[in-house]
Amino acid sequence: MSEEKAAVIFNATFVRPAKFYISGFSNIPHIKYYYVFLCFVYVMTVLGNVLLLSVIYLIETLHTPKYMIVSNLALTDLCGSTALIPKLLDTFLFDKRYIVYEACLSYMFFVLFFASVQSWTLVTMAFDRFIAICFPLRYHSIVTKPTIITMLLFVWVFLISLVAFTVGLIDRLSFCRSLVVKSFYCDHGPLYRLACNDTSLNNIMAYVAFIILLCIPLILIAITYVCIAIALSRIASGEERLKALKTCTSHLILVAIFFLPIVGINIAAVASNIHPNARIINSSLTHTIPALLNPIVYSLKTEEVLNSIKKLFKRNRLSNITSSRKLNFITAVLTE
Repeated sequence: MSEEKAAVIFNATFVRPAKFYISGFSNIPHIKYYYVFLCFVYVMTVLGNVLLLSVIYLIETLHTPKYMIVSNLALTDLCGSTALIPKLLDTFLFDKRYIVYEACLSYMFFVLFFASVQSWTLVTMAFDRFIAICFPLRYHSIVTKPTIITMLLFVWVFLISLVAFTVGLIDRLSFCRSLVVKSFYCDHGPLYRLACNDTSLNNIMAYVAFIILLCIPLILIAITYVCIAIALSRIASGEERLKALKTCTSHLILVAIFFLPIVGINIAAVASNIHPNARIINSSLTHTIPALLNPIVYSLKTEEVLNSIKKLFKRNRLSNITSSRKLNFITAVLTE
């Protein structure tokens, strides 16, 4: 009898809100200019990543395992920015700060999922560079298309499961107090801390996700580059050493762009009290700027991609000239 009574009390006190309120920034003058800047970032991100994907698709010499990984990064950058920025602009530029409960969880899932795929794609790139420099003679037998497809597929399936489980745990929480999410989107940490029942499992999963999505990738990339440094130190020729190192510069820049802001904001949050506005600006830039810069880095720092872009534009130019000459010839024939 007492168990039935306890169940009734639980059901009576369990509160699932219809909507959450995303607070965003507070008391910042001219904040709309920042949202306009994010709009510009999104447009350039879409153009840059679509261009990179198109070049890889159209140029057959780029149909290699390495550029399958680059394509995966460009796709996740594109999807991650599309999951976050348009909704962010709609929320704050048009003052639609209330978000339906189910939409909030979906929003959280897609933003976290694509950010985590970006992280592990950088690990896959590190694996590619590790094999290329440490085992150059075996590179084409180890880094094959089936191998890379298997690795990327595993990353997607595993991370979908992990993020879905982490977000799904929100559903067991009761929100009987504040419904104001102190972030710029339905962020996992600020949201689950609003609950008034036991959040220990959510807290554990937050730490587990942090370790799997940030710490382990960073450790694996660091180990990879230690092995690469050892392999490079054994190369007698300084010129050959520099040539091998140059193949890693694009990846190292991408790693720095993605991980340094995240690590920086987390260290600052632990070491001192950051103003919520500073945390939100840092977090929003961390989620948006890497996706903008990644295609630029790969286009400008990778000779293969740069040459492919030039080849593509040259091919289109020649095609346009040929079409124009054909049109002029047909016009001349018809007028005669």
